[in-house]
Amino acid sequence: MSAAPTYDLGKLHGGLRLPGEKSVSTTGPVLQAPIPDQLVLPLTQHVGNPSQPIVGIGEHVLKGQLIADTDGSLGAPVHASSSGKIVAIEPWPVSRRHGATAPCIVIECDGQDQAIETTEIVVDYAQLDPDSLLKKILQGGIVGLGGAVFPTAQKLMQAVTAPLDYLILNGVECEPYISCDDMLMREHAHDVLRGAQILMHALSLSHCHVAVESDKPQAMIALGEALGEIADDRIVLKQVPTIYPSGGEDQLVQLVTNKEVPTGGLPTDVGCVVQNVGTAAAINRWVVHGEPLISRITTITGGGVVQPVNVHARIGTTIADIVHLAGGYTDQANQLVIGGPMTGKSISTDRVPLVKATNCVLVLVDEVPLENPRPCIRCGECAEVCPIQLLPQQLYWFSCADNETKLREFGLTDCIECGCCDLVCPSHIALTADFRMAKARMRELADEKARAKRARQRYETRNLRVLIEQEKRDEELAAQKETAREIGPEAIKAIVARARKKSPGDQDEDI
Repeated sequence: MSAAPTYDLGKLHGGLRLPGEKSVSTTGPVLQAPIPDQLVLPLTQHVGNPSQPIVGIGEHVLKGQLIADTDGSLGAPVHASSSGKIVAIEPWPVSRRHGATAPCIVIECDGQDQAIETTEIVVDYAQLDPDSLLKKILQGGIVGLGGAVFPTAQKLMQAVTAPLDYLILNGVECEPYISCDDMLMREHAHDVLRGAQILMHALSLSHCHVAVESDKPQAMIALGEALGEIADDRIVLKQVPTIYPSGGEDQLVQLVTNKEVPTGGLPTDVGCVVQNVGTAAAINRWVVHGEPLISRITTITGGGVVQPVNVHARIGTTIADIVHLAGGYTDQANQLVIGGPMTGKSISTDRVPLVKATNCVLVLVDEVPLENPRPCIRCGECAEVCPIQLLPQQLYWFSCADNETKLREFGLTDCIECGCCDLVCPSHIALTADFRMAKARMRELADEKARAKRARQRYETRNLRVLIEQEKRDEELAAQKETAREIGPEAIKAIVARARKKSPGDQDEDI
């Protein structure tokens, strides 16, 4: 087997060195959360269409049982995180912007945590062909655990249609406060690397880079020891600098392989597939041990909790139950955020359930209020830190003018909404929020254009159908007239005479 070629690390344009604030939640081991009294499982925990319930109210379910499945389109199935009774299928508060609700399956846990008995024989993944392995991964409800929550199997199925060189496992938690992947790599390094081996087999790849930030020495040591034990020279550990947002998919590809993902493109365009380390570990648990994605490690941190910690909790556990494991709220607790301080979403209630994408619950305290925004002074600081090399100051003016053409021309669709420009803006302009709204307007306009195009196509199709039918009628009429001319008047009289003989009662009628 040929050794993987080595590259110097690429350089990330812009970015920021932010205070980590991670040590407070990594001083102790990951806590195992107890089985809650109730689990709330949203039908949409992934990119794509909602899963459809296949259970009914009052039905008893077991841990790991499939309770909602996909309809064949983009999506991921949902499994019961513990045993109990289905008590409701109804809208429930979820971690969406603006406090929107979503349909959820609510399970009243029985405390027995009885797992479903599977009749499927666990087969060594190496004995499966890549297509069969991808289908197996699809059944486990596994999605990208780094935040994108794209259904993993379908992402891999799309990737294998392109020429590939590398699998990259993303162990870079560049956003402050979040440390769940760090603790996963420290305590479950073997699961991560076994997951890498499964992914390489599914993708028919022989080179894998595991990228870890320089501020995670303990994770790097644990991975190194595990790699020495499994002795797989296809896997290489790479340490990357601690710069935000180096954990972005495109940015990580550039850092690790020194290849730049083209504008509007995907990592597969440069021969790379990127998966989160948590996703790899989840694939190992499903393929090797038969456990679907029903739990994850989540960071509970911030000045608003008594004891920041990482917890291993069931999907569907409410935030209130998880915060309780961190000692509860402090008197200064002021705001709940799902995710990190840069890209997280503020929520208004802790009834929200932990879902597959919940990597962090951040409880903030009273902060110094931000200054009111002032006019842009065109200092260019935002352009200096933009990791995509955009011109945020120009995009800001075009978003204010609602100039869709210029927004597209200047690459707004490439913005990853990392928030770097917000932090450095001396005028305190909420650039990321403006860009997010501008993107929404662009999508609405695109939808309107698509609807108008479909309406025009229907109109044109109807007109074409009417024209074809009219031409057909005209041709039939012309054919009838031509036939009449060919028959001639004498033949017509003979036909009439024969008709009269068949109908004696009509002899007196005029012809």
